[in-house]
Amino acid sequence: MNRFSFLLLAAFSVAISCCVNPKAYSPASGRIRTVTLPTATAQIERGRYLANHVAVCMDCHSKRDYSRLTGPVVSGTLGGAGAEFGKNYGLPGTYYAKNITPFALKNWSDTELLLAMTAGVSKNGKPLFPLMPYANYGKMDESDARSILAYVRTLEPVENAVPESKPAAPIKLAMKMMPHKARFQTMPVEKTGAEYGKYLVTMAGCADCHTRRGMGGMTKKAAFAGGTEIKLANGILRTANITPDSETGIGTWTKAAFIARFKTYDPTTFKAPDVGNGFNTVMPWSMYAGMSEQDLGAIYDYLKTVKPVKNKVDVFTRR
Repeated sequence: MNRFSFLLLAAFSVAISCCVNPKAYSPASGRIRTVTLPTATAQIERGRYLANHVAVCMDCHSKRDYSRLTGPVVSGTLGGAGAEFGKNYGLPGTYYAKNITPFALKNWSDTELLLAMTAGVSKNGKPLFPLMPYANYGKMDESDARSILAYVRTLEPVENAVPESKPAAPIKLAMKMMPHKARFQTMPVEKTGAEYGKYLVTMAGCADCHTRRGMGGMTKKAAFAGGTEIKLANGILRTANITPDSETGIGTWTKAAFIARFKTYDPTTFKAPDVGNGFNTVMPWSMYAGMSEQDLGAIYDYLKTVKPVKNKVDVFTRR
């Protein structure tokens, strides 16, 4: 985000901040019903699957070992936080993924958890920076959102205190206008095909990384066309073009090849090598590899329906 984007966001937020108050969405206001998370095994297992392999909550909220290819999760850190996001991701400020194990959330109500995940409001009424993809999670079927949180409640406590995030000054103002009520959607009845694939792609946040940004938002004309830059220790990583363009995207990929690309990194068979000073990626392949072939196939079906964008991406440039 450039200087002009900061100023624009700041001016806009000042103009309407008097009309938007994140506390209006807190349980204390009485404007949201009290919810209780499920306890049934089937729903918790659904949450385990989504949190680890589709929404990949455990990607940001765990420590990853970037000395090894694909940055697998460090044992014993699941949900205990660890990821830091700042200038290396082109962000205005420094942000830390929170500890979401019972060690940190034991005093949170079920309602407060659901609000944070799907509306972007913390327990204390403060807005969350949208690096936490609550706009996506707020479009889930509510049963899926509750299942994820029910699973989170079962995580092993990890005693890890996390620093407070430090948004850049203009963003602090802009954040006041960001929280919103969740817009839960009904899960498609058919668990195959492009419609269900779109549901999964939204939950997984594929567009968030695979779409370039400008003026503080995603460039709609280049949706899924890749090119977002991430600064790694030894080079610049760029996200891939996953539109169905036949020359620069996945237009020539078969569904079987698409599924196989993910399954290659199944942690039960793939042993992540040490990357040394070579190429690495922040894409949580080992997590997405746990998705069912049916769900990966549905994602493929949806991506084949998006607008093809010709955008050749040099995925990695060594420093």
